[in-house]
Amino acid sequence: MMNALLIVFFFLTVTFIFMALFQRLFRKNKQMKRRIEAYLYDADGEPVEDKQRKLLIEFRMTKERIRKSLQKKEKGTKLEKELHQAGIPLKPEEFIMFKWISMLLGAGIIYLIFNHILFVFFGAIIGWSIPRLVVSYKKKKRITQFNNHLAEMISSIVSALRAGFSLPQALQNVRNESPSPVKEELDQILKEMQYGTSLEESLQRLKERVPSDDLDLMIQAIVIQRQVGGNLAVVLEKIVHTIRERVKIQGQIRTLTAQGRMSGAVVGLLPVILAGLLYLVNPEYMSVMFVEPIGIMLLIMAGFSSMIGFMFIRRITSIEV
Repeated sequence: MMNALLIVFFFLTVTFIFMALFQRLFRKNKQMKRRIEAYLYDADGEPVEDKQRKLLIEFRMTKERIRKSLQKKEKGTKLEKELHQAGIPLKPEEFIMFKWISMLLGAGIIYLIFNHILFVFFGAIIGWSIPRLVVSYKKKKRITQFNNHLAEMISSIVSALRAGFSLPQALQNVRNESPSPVKEELDQILKEMQYGTSLEESLQRLKERVPSDDLDLMIQAIVIQRQVGGNLAVVLEKIVHTIRERVKIQGQIRTLTAQGRMSGAVVGLLPVILAGLLYLVNPEYMSVMFVEPIGIMLLIMAGFSSMIGFMFIRRITSIEV
């Protein structure tokens, strides 16, 4: 019996080796042809290039319709400004299309998880809200990074002014040494000035792109100095001292309110985590909450109450400086 199995295995091994060698030696041309046809034609026999061109044309037409709709509603400029503030290289119409795709994905994923048509609506809301939350988070993060490097930027401008440079030359010198996002914003100012825009207008556009109180203080000082005169280096040096003291106070406030912010996170996330753990431990016990109307109503009320508690705690722990 063992000899028979060895003979069968040997025969199969020799057969596979022979087929591999045959395919390797005599079917190269057919493989190459199939590979080329796979790139040139799709499953229906239509050239891929024509199909890609049609999809590209449809995509561009959809983007154009969305862009015209945004222009009619006067929301395109505001959305474009928010995307720039967040540092996201997308056009407003592309962002709207991404929100629709995210909404469909959210609805589909939630439906696959809970297998209930009622949760499709909540999944669509979550998917629609995620891109906006990402933009808000990246916008806040980018402005925070700009404020963290603002004091060093103004100090470099003061050093350049005292060395005899003009303000545009000082901005160009600081641009070469600054990290992101300060470098991109200064580069935008210098490009606008090269195209004929005045320094005051470029600084006002910078204030619109970067809504920062510290930056607004610096811009107002520069504009007033150019109108009435004075020693700009001394004024900017005092602004640097004010900004650094404000950053120091903000750090102390974040340290003192850390416990309160943690309490808000616990209030907001603990019910969701506890419900998820109970569902994993005993699905039949928790599934009643998703099937019965009273359970669904209680879940909605619980989520609404948790959100209110989280917002109240965040409001209490948010201290403006």
